Amino acid sequence: MAVFTEVPPQDARALLCHLQLGELLELRGIEGGIENTNYFLTSDQGEFVLTLFERLSAGQLPFYLYLMKHLALGGVPVPDPRADRNGDLLHSVCGKPAAVVNKLRGKSQLAPQGAHCAAMGALLARMHLVGRSFDRHQPNLRGLPWWNATAPLVLAHVGAPQVALLRSELAYQNHVAASPAYAALPRGPVHADLFRDNVMFDGEELTGVFDFYFAGVDAWLFDLAVCLNDWCIDPASGAHDAARASRMLGAYQAVRPLSAAERALLPAMLRAGALRFWISRLWDFHLPREASMLTPHDPAHFERVLRERVARPVRV
Repeated sequence: MAVFTEVPPQDARALLCHLQLGELLELRGIEGGIENTNYFLTSDQGEFVLTLFERLSAGQLPFYLYLMKHLALGGVPVPDPRADRNGDLLHSVCGKPAAVVNKLRGKSQLAPQGAHCAAMGALLARMHLVGRSFDRHQPNLRGLPWWNATAPLVLAHVGAPQVALLRSELAYQNHVAASPAYAALPRGPVHADLFRDNVMFDGEELTGVFDFYFAGVDAWLFDLAVCLNDWCIDPASGAHDAARASRMLGAYQAVRPLSAAERALLPAMLRAGALRFWISRLWDFHLPREASMLTPHDPAHFERVLRERVARPVRV
């Protein structure tokens, strides 16, 4: 989250009126993240989050908003997009497509323990199962085709060891994606960005998952791998944390057991998840956009994670 577009209070008041959400009490920009403009929007009817979409088009956005609505109706604790009088979930603010959702209670757990990882694993499996009946389709826009297109743009900004790793890992992931085992992976809507700061807790209770704007249809195993790469590693070294990973995998499989193809390809998908975020962080770090509140993430972190996943494959 960041602020690329400044929203005047009068525009926020007009939006609240349009959505019948009361009178504006506070409008506050949210710092962090790198994709969209986000504000906390407080009215006399409650607390909400306003998002202005800076990269996604109005044609792409219904997938994300209606997926959130579908999950919310299925009992998954996610932000519920607010509709206008016509039932539309997508709005316009300052000439940008926008959405308003309820603010989730709790706070992110940035140093998760085993109980937090287990709660995340169980909820992720529930999300996947509830998402099976979602009737819209959009590919993961930050999947393999995007990696292949974006990696050449960042090669000039990194050293020879990084160039070699990027090229070799892209070749490996293209090989995996062409395999029958990969084609056999169960698929459906995935969050694709379920880092610790996109999940809320109250103590050990998981109270919500948000920021679905990288979601798409992909292998469920990729979604699980993204979680494992953030929740179940040593942040300093990128090394695998077996105890936390065991809690997450066990809780996930208690709700949705992994298939044989998924168990076999978990090491490859852990590498894929690390590669995806290494490339995107290199892109955001070396080719940034202007924003009034923006702090790019360190790309070196996911380089370390990828090297760990290559050197020490993780098995179920």
